[in-house]
Amino acid sequence: MKKTITSILLFLISGFVIAQNKNTDTLGIKPVGIIKNLSDSALLDVVQRQTFRYFWDFGHPVSGLARERSNVAYDYGDEVVTTGGSGFGIMAMIVAVDRKWITREQGVDRMLKILKFLSKASSFHGVFPHWLDGNTGKVIPFGRKDDGGDLVETSFLFQGLLCARQYYNRDLPKERELRNLINWLWTEIEWSWYTKGGNEVLYWHWSPNNGWSMNFPIHGFNECLIVYVLAASAERYPVTANVYHNGWAKSNFFINGKTFYGIKLPLGFDYGGPLFFSHYSFMGLNPKGLKDRYADYWEQNRNHTLINRAYCIDNPKKFKGYGEHCWGLTASDNYEGYNAHSPTNDLGVISPTAALSAFPYTPKYSMQVLRHLYYDLGDEIWGQYGFTDSFSESRNWYGKSYIAIDQGPVVVMIENYRTGLLWKLFMSCPEVKAGLKKLDMHSDANTK
Repeated sequence: MKKTITSILLFLISGFVIAQNKNTDTLGIKPVGIIKNLSDSALLDVVQRQTFRYFWDFGHPVSGLARERSNVAYDYGDEVVTTGGSGFGIMAMIVAVDRKWITREQGVDRMLKILKFLSKASSFHGVFPHWLDGNTGKVIPFGRKDDGGDLVETSFLFQGLLCARQYYNRDLPKERELRNLINWLWTEIEWSWYTKGGNEVLYWHWSPNNGWSMNFPIHGFNECLIVYVLAASAERYPVTANVYHNGWAKSNFFINGKTFYGIKLPLGFDYGGPLFFSHYSFMGLNPKGLKDRYADYWEQNRNHTLINRAYCIDNPKKFKGYGEHCWGLTASDNYEGYNAHSPTNDLGVISPTAALSAFPYTPKYSMQVLRHLYYDLGDEIWGQYGFTDSFSESRNWYGKSYIAIDQGPVVVMIENYRTGLLWKLFMSCPEVKAGLKKLDMHSDANTK
């Protein structure tokens, strides 16, 4: 589990230098200040559209992929693009097309740029690394030994690509090319390779230089459920159901069943862990009516969110600002660098993505937070790509950075709350339907 909490923390701690954004608007989507007296629906429009700008205006000019973050950590420069965050960005671009912020043709052209770049980029048994150089497509190591395939980040990427394949379904040359490229990349992933010779568990990394030396088996419950769903859904290099049941579902932090603030938590760490656990795998995978022998995933995600909120209202450490209008602990920047914030690791830092990406689970409570963030704190945290990553009122610290894996879920999960668009697309994939059946996962979406 150490990898789950720390994978997105390594090499992002301290020493950040704000980089200037040299990109210019090309579509007339201008930055907006605080607009008074917006209805709930209009406010959601503003937040989604402004946040989408991170992936469109700030997308890498050569690859089209999402930059890791808006500032520069250490000496990696401006060329670091993130595979998982790009998957979230691809889903955000689908929302943009569907809401007519950009044209369908513009969306297709950006997708083709991304796909042609990925088709030539470094991969390892079909699996992409965590970071790529957005100019060259070569690996940028995420750690000294993390210089090969990253199965989790690749799964986040393909959750988005499969949604794009389902969305761009017209019988037109560019859309046919787009679908063909996605299908080719999808079928090339050797999921079975990442069982390390046939073990009944999937492993996070493999590197041609370091082999399996990172040795991170992917056990649940955390943000990685989508890995097992996709691995079971693959047609060319799939894994068996035993890999799910004996790997993912076998750990001392899988089944919980205890109550916190009177709310039962079916799975995972006490108090649920950081809220991104209930976001990343469920941007395409619809938790409504999704059940297996272990849990009802709607109950899991909603209760996880309610426990996180209840903890912030209780506020045992007496941090300034916490309350029913200001809650949400998840992995994000903080005044020291970066950390996976949760009720058991509370540093007084609120991350807007936490409550906003929980809109499907707690719409009333998430709207309370949104209005507070926008109208009461907007002068500090609202900017050209939506809300900045995090803040601490106790420390009088307001972050200025934006991070792809935090911006993407805001756009996508708000859309899933409003229309279910990405859920409908992903759950319509025939491979996903077959994969869920293999894992003995039952979904209401697959009965319609």
